[in-house]
Amino acid sequence: MPEDGLIVEARGGNLLAVKFTAMASPCEVLLPLMSEHAALSIGTIAAQEAWRVEKKYSRYRDDSVTAWIHENRGTTIEVDEETAALIDFAGQCFDLSKGLFDITSGVLRRAWTFDGSDHLPEVAVIERLLPLVGFEKLQWQSPRLLLPARMELDFGGIGKEYAVDRAYELLAAGDSTPFLVNFGGDLRANRAPSHGPWQVGIERPSADGEATMLLDLQYGALATSGDSRRYLLREGIRYGHILNPLTGWPHPEAPRSITVAASSCTEAGLLSTIAMLHGAGARSYLEEQGVRYWLLD
Repeated sequence: MPEDGLIVEARGGNLLAVKFTAMASPCEVLLPLMSEHAALSIGTIAAQEAWRVEKKYSRYRDDSVTAWIHENRGTTIEVDEETAALIDFAGQCFDLSKGLFDITSGVLRRAWTFDGSDHLPEVAVIERLLPLVGFEKLQWQSPRLLLPARMELDFGGIGKEYAVDRAYELLAAGDSTPFLVNFGGDLRANRAPSHGPWQVGIERPSADGEATMLLDLQYGALATSGDSRRYLLREGIRYGHILNPLTGWPHPEAPRSITVAASSCTEAGLLSTIAMLHGAGARSYLEEQGVRYWLLD
């Protein structure tokens, strides 16, 4: 039954899924069997939070905070508390990753279009954009920000995972009903339903929608990075959409897919993304972090 874009669907294993679309992704909240009204009430909380985060930080909206920051390039502005916390977190990620995770790297989209074609950008175009990348070039003293001319902020690298965690926190504060929040394959669960753990499929990179393995999840978060949907293919070489901010190019030896388990979806997404940028060293990097992971080539 649709209600403000939400649909309740019965699933096998005594589950209900409240489905909606946000951040250009299929989203759902999985719940144990209950009334449709109760399921919609829970799902609406998650959906409204996903839509709020999308509206606030989307790079595609003229009325987003991201657009407002870009309109005020070259001027010191004061951002709200939530945005300040995200920029602080992005700064920590930049330092911990030694520059591999950088929210200023979205400017490289001007060169790349990952549409499955063989149209690679010219090297000269990327070289002209690289001087506009670098978190250290921001003048940031929370909550005051000066974004240099022509530079951009892009919260897309953490936006969906952040939305999962925000929705999780709102639902967890409500009652003790078991739930799993899944936004486009990035997910987090509070606890398993009474009949057993949540079953989560990891897609085979070469077969859209086909699960290559099923994981049993009691609680916690999973996030996946990969090149299944956004890529270029040139002379047998696949170029995934995760770009190295230091070079402007994808890592040529990156795995096809990396799934990481962590206590929060934001942490899991960060680790899977950075691991992709380590290329052939992804496995060693994840081993060093001491996290559970699933790597597919």
